[in-house]
Amino acid sequence: NGCGEEDVAERLSFLLARNRAIADDDDEELMVAEDVKEGNFAVFAVKGEETQRFVVELRYLTNPQFLRLLELAEEEYGFNQNGALKVPCRPQELHRILQDWC
Repeated sequence: NGCGEEDVAERLSFLLARNRAIADDDDEELMVAEDVKEGNFAVFAVKGEETQRFVVELRYLTNPQFLRLLELAEEEYGFNQNGALKVPCRPQELHRILQDWC
């Protein structure tokens, strides 16, 4: 849809801030999981029946391949989803993107 990297990063920052605010309100169902430390966020790679949860460092927001996944996530799911962000890819694909960016 022509969104730039800054637009996607800004939307994701809003989503993360909103989810942390929800967690701060002690709504136990929407609390940020204990394994999601400061400077990280949770992502679910979802493709068909395949789903896997990843905890991703914020530095991946500068990775062009990861940003493309965020654009696809916005198109498919929107950024108004509660809880962890879902990206439309196979878990193996997200794992490869994260490994290649080290």
